[in-house]
Amino acid sequence: MKNFLIGAVALALFGMMACQPTATTSSTDEKEEMKEPDFKISLAQWSLHKAFFDSSLSADDFPSIAAGYGINSIELVNQFYKDKAEDMEYWKTFKQACDDAKVSVGLIMCDGLGHLGDADEAKRNEAVANHHNWVDIAKLLGAHSIRVNAAGEGTAEEVAANAAMGLKKLGEYGATQGINVIVENHGGYSSDGSWLAGVISTANMENVGTLPDFGNFCIERSADGCANEYDRYKGTKEIMPFAKGVSAKSNVFDEEGNEANMDYMKLMKIVKEAGYKGYVGIEYEGKELSEDEGIKATKALLEKVFAAI
Repeated sequence: MKNFLIGAVALALFGMMACQPTATTSSTDEKEEMKEPDFKISLAQWSLHKAFFDSSLSADDFPSIAAGYGINSIELVNQFYKDKAEDMEYWKTFKQACDDAKVSVGLIMCDGLGHLGDADEAKRNEAVANHHNWVDIAKLLGAHSIRVNAAGEGTAEEVAANAAMGLKKLGEYGATQGINVIVENHGGYSSDGSWLAGVISTANMENVGTLPDFGNFCIERSADGCANEYDRYKGTKEIMPFAKGVSAKSNVFDEEGNEANMDYMKLMKIVKEAGYKGYVGIEYEGKELSEDEGIKATKALLEKVFAAI
């Protein structure tokens, strides 16, 4: 009888242990919980361009400003730091401010440095050289890219050929520093998705890519607005294969919190289908909401779309 009771207890204990989740199952669950999301939100400094230009906000404080929105990655605009292009001590201090705010720099948007698609080789090379400082700054800050423009004068074919040469030359320097050179659809020929995809293909460098912007597909403007607009969904699909970042432009919101002029769900599905994973940058540029409200509205919309897809 005693041996029978011992055996019964042993069987009961074995059964209880068998019902418990194994260590492997628990570990798998933990790994699932720790898995990085496909998409995260960054903040483009241009979203606050009015406040920075009128000095109601200081560009020095952008890391902590972004952290205040619960955002941990920022996209700088060189226009707010024109006198800092060669001041590496300033950028070391800025990097410390980023570290203190627990914010990283993803990319630097570069404008006003010359045309990388200039027909004049000397001017084109000068434009390339003008970007070198920003490549160096990007490296110091731990950014992955500088955003540039593929602009120039001439026919679409002429500018495409010249831009490909300028981008390749700048890309070669960027590669020595581990920095990508990425082109935004930013007006003119560059807002034609097939044209921009062709330029990037011709440059044919691993670190030369695109920064698709949901809103910048106006090829030609008139006094009344956009006179020639490229299909944003077609254009996004054409340049996404080369994307090393994504810019979520926003202007106007409807009562449901959706962007009134573009289908964010459709756009983000294109982004996902292209295999892109990483940061999607808020770039609010509207007038109806304040910059603060526009940033918050865009963030809420992206979070809603991310959860749905």
